[in-house]
Amino acid sequence: MNAVMERWVRTCRHELLDRTLLRDEQHPRHTLREFKQHHNTHRPHEALRQAAPLRPAPEPITDPERITRLDIRRHDRLGGVIHEYRHAA
Repeated sequence: MNAVMERWVRTCRHELLDRTLLRDEQHPRHTLREFKQHHNTHRPHEALRQAAPLRPAPEPITDPERITRLDIRRHDRLGGVIHEYRHAA
């Protein structure tokens, strides 16, 4: 379990805390809560075949017609520190 936590802390520091200036006691709590949600529901994990821990992997798009008409939208979290990309409806 120690190795798992060390990896999570390293990822959190690299992707979030090294890029964020924390102001007061509330700010790191909010920032870590947002990162935890992003990490568990959106961020693809290689060990899970590009799925997130709380979300199954998306179905692959095999239709060439659909691939050429992809409309991807970016959603910023934490003022643009974290970017999430989704297919537009």
